[in-house]
Amino acid sequence: MVAAARAWRRSGRSSDGYRAIRRCVGGALLLGLEVLVAAGLIRTVAVAPTLENVGVLGLIVLIRTFLSFSLEVELEAVAPWRRALANGVGGVRRAATRAAGNQPPPPASG
Repeated sequence: MVAAARAWRRSGRSSDGYRAIRRCVGGALLLGLEVLVAAGLIRTVAVAPTLENVGVLGLIVLIRTFLSFSLEVELEAVAPWRRALANGVGGVRRAATRAAGNQPPPPASG
């Protein structure tokens, strides 16, 4: 809520506050899913590494991976394989070149 209030106060638009809350909650959910996957791995390896437990763990990991993927696509509003196009690989290359102190390469045509 604090992040939403700050974003709203900075921009004066409620949509920025909504996006800030959405990013914070989504990030917390993604982190929680990752922790649950790690906990499942540790439990399976440490407690009872039977074939049945490993199979159940594999199914749980698949489900949680799908949920994480879906949530990330929803938060970013772009599929991971399209993220480079949305963010611009050329922009990343130019930023790295500038950070190194060299002149940026000319933009690719076409």
